[in-house]
Amino acid sequence: MDSARVRVLQKRCAPQTFPCPQCGTPGRRKDTHTRRIRDIAYGQVVFIDLTVGEYRATCACCKTFRSQVEGIEPRAEYTNRVRDAVIDRLLDDSMNLERLQQAMQRDFLLDLSDGFLYDCLDWKVRQTNMPGYRQWTLDNFSGTLCVDELHLGHRTLLLATDPLGDFPVAFALVSANDQDHMERFLNNLSNHGFSPKVVVTDGSNLYPTLLEKIWPDARHQLCVFHVIKDINDCVFDALRRLRRKLAVKRGRKRRRGRPSKAQQRARKRQGKTKKEQSSFVWTHRHLIVTRPENLDGQQRRWLSQIFRYLSESRTLREFVLKIYRLFDPDQSPHQAACRRAALVKDAQHLADADLARALAMLSPEKFDKMMAFLHSPSSERVRTNNHVERTNRRLRYMEKVRYKWRRRRTIVRFIVLSLDRWRKQRIAKEQHAAAVNQKPKDQRPYEQAA
Repeated sequence: MDSARVRVLQKRCAPQTFPCPQCGTPGRRKDTHTRRIRDIAYGQVVFIDLTVGEYRATCACCKTFRSQVEGIEPRAEYTNRVRDAVIDRLLDDSMNLERLQQAMQRDFLLDLSDGFLYDCLDWKVRQTNMPGYRQWTLDNFSGTLCVDELHLGHRTLLLATDPLGDFPVAFALVSANDQDHMERFLNNLSNHGFSPKVVVTDGSNLYPTLLEKIWPDARHQLCVFHVIKDINDCVFDALRRLRRKLAVKRGRKRRRGRPSKAQQRARKRQGKTKKEQSSFVWTHRHLIVTRPENLDGQQRRWLSQIFRYLSESRTLREFVLKIYRLFDPDQSPHQAACRRAALVKDAQHLADADLARALAMLSPEKFDKMMAFLHSPSSERVRTNNHVERTNRRLRYMEKVRYKWRRRRTIVRFIVLSLDRWRKQRIAKEQHAAAVNQKPKDQRPYEQAA
């Protein structure tokens, strides 16, 4: 601080008359006051000697008032540029309070207190227009809604997003993840004017009854990703049982002691033991459920090797491919129903207990909800709730590093600011894209000067 460059700027706002901040009636100046506040500059200490006037009011709003300067709050010790720098590091740089204080001290020689950082949150939230955000989401709503919950310690964040519009719609921070809180959250969305055509959720029991009650005309889409994940778990259970049988099969008996070079060459010619084959199958078990278009040449050779070691695994692979074909987005509802009917009657798959358990998940009631996306236009088919889960992961990461933020009010403020920041970034991108599209293609910046 002693060796840093110190600058003192003068700013004055004390005219003879000044309008009342509430009604605009001009008052006459009775006195002037000067105070020193801190501004922001990289590697410098900047003070502003601010002179404002005190005015005698001629209206009934107050007795006296002081003039205000744009960019400086009344009775503030720092300018709004300092507050904006704090908010940028909280939202854009994902800093916690301690790292933020260290960064502001290192870059701008500002020693900020914890109370001032929390006050910056409150100051920014007061400027946020949440009714405007709600109206913006309502105007840009595509008709598809993803709903999910996020656990933040002893609180739960209920979140709804628009996957086609790519923006969060609404949130609620509740004390328990139960049906009462979820019903209140969905009712608030309905009261605000949201009437979705499709609602995408996971397989939780919270949603079916509530969606039929609040939005009876909306189609309920179960997340296909979660369904396939549960089915693949059954496939892995079947593979685990088969590879254990392979591991206990009696193979050739080895002699005690270190094998000679001739014995090592003979063993190499004979190939892997049953135990080694079982270990290879389990190490590369993910290839059984990998989509064919995602396999490279080496992985295809490993998959063929698994089939040689464990011939029953070929049945599991065929079952997985049929499941992927069952949830193909480029099909009609009638084709999906025919494929399901053929799959659930396959005697070879029903003979396996784990595969039969997987087929039981494809009950007619649930399968209709799994394939609800087929009734939407091809450009609006949303099969998963990955959009809301990606938003949840982003919020979880951004909130996790701020381990001191355990109060409900602070978490709500942070989420409000995050949603408003995402909206502003989206609007800025749309405006930039519109400006680029309106610009003539044959006109370049370096040609305008010529």
